[in-house]
Amino acid sequence: MATLGFDVTRLTASEHQLQLRRAVIASTIGTAIEWYDFFLYSTVTGLVFAKLFFPHSDPWVGTLEAFAIYAVGFVARPIGAAIFGHYGDRIGRKSTLIATLLLMGLATAAVAVVPTYASIGIWGAVILTVLRFIQGVGVGGEWGGSVLMSMEWARNDQSRGLVASWPQFGVPCGLFLANLAVLAFSQMAGDQFLAWGWRIPFALSIILVGVGLYIRLGILETPVFSKLVAERQVDRTPMLTVIREYPKEILLSAFARMSEQAPFYIFTAFVFSYGIGTLHVSRDFLLTAVLSASVLSFVSIPLCGHISDQIGRKNMYMLGAAATGIFGFIYFAMLNTGSLSIIFLAIVLSLIPHDMQYGPQAALIAESFTGRLRYSGSSLGYQLASVIAGGPAPLIATWLFGKFQSATAIAVYIAICAVMTLVATAMMTDYTGKDINTAGAHERRS
Repeated sequence: MATLGFDVTRLTASEHQLQLRRAVIASTIGTAIEWYDFFLYSTVTGLVFAKLFFPHSDPWVGTLEAFAIYAVGFVARPIGAAIFGHYGDRIGRKSTLIATLLLMGLATAAVAVVPTYASIGIWGAVILTVLRFIQGVGVGGEWGGSVLMSMEWARNDQSRGLVASWPQFGVPCGLFLANLAVLAFSQMAGDQFLAWGWRIPFALSIILVGVGLYIRLGILETPVFSKLVAERQVDRTPMLTVIREYPKEILLSAFARMSEQAPFYIFTAFVFSYGIGTLHVSRDFLLTAVLSASVLSFVSIPLCGHISDQIGRKNMYMLGAAATGIFGFIYFAMLNTGSLSIIFLAIVLSLIPHDMQYGPQAALIAESFTGRLRYSGSSLGYQLASVIAGGPAPLIATWLFGKFQSATAIAVYIAICAVMTLVATAMMTDYTGKDINTAGAHERRS
């Protein structure tokens, strides 16, 4: 049973364990690079883009316009999931992951040379929108492949939550690197950061892409996909098939992410415009606080993935959703004290309820689909949340605050997202500890 020139069934136990470690490292590092690209845009949007690309707009309107472009990347993510999910289930996880890394990295590097409004008027924003869309397509195909590359090498059904959480670990890594890069170059004298310094972190993406490609080219295809190829079970139209056979799982996966994704982008993107414009705290203070929050996530994401292996995926996830719904009110109450130490603590703590969901999330969603459709189904379900949750969240938060002049309205929005997540998660099937890594696991025929 050979695939791509190598028979993975002939690996010894130690060789299999080595490949598992390599797959986890490749997935985590590659995902960190892709999220660096995606979060870099998020961070700079709240700090720079409104001023450079919409200079004649009212500050509130300019922020809305900048976040509207930001949201385009999220609209594109389900498209990326559809495209790369199809090829991930047709030609393999590894090849698809290499393509997503290249697409994302080149689009991010191109942002570094986009002319501003002062040079070409509104066309600068148009080009920025196109590049943001390409970013979204790339990251839309990344998640499913990176999770499966790790999870499908795991032999122990009792450790899938932990193994699948490591690619999720790439999110705080990317967030940390993006904020660190912006913080470092924001130390430039005068208005140099606003004039051209913000472009350097985007240009550095080229170097990171080279590192990611080197690592990903050295891994093998997963045993699950190898088995599918050998048994000729590869579906010819996996995206159409999964929509027909697993519509409930796709929709539940999307709505289960409401209280994880929407608050995350409020806590890591909207906080910059709110912190500078309303709380009147410095850019560097906010960057440092978000950096600290991401460092804490280095521990909490894999820890929560591990705990989900012990108490059940759904139980862990629903605890996180409930905590998020409550914490939204606490978060804005702490921010509005005006105390720098309390504001800092609020930002640092903000990602813990998120991580309670994000740790077990990869396994929870991926386990819902059979092996031959897993890339397509999990990617589509995961990325559809980008349209209803992540993309609109900073835009909705900005509008709510402008409309009601109160952050309580934003906390209510977070609580509504939490309720939607609790209902959706309660309706999902928990496959914790069950064998889902055979080619035809929990098949469903319509």
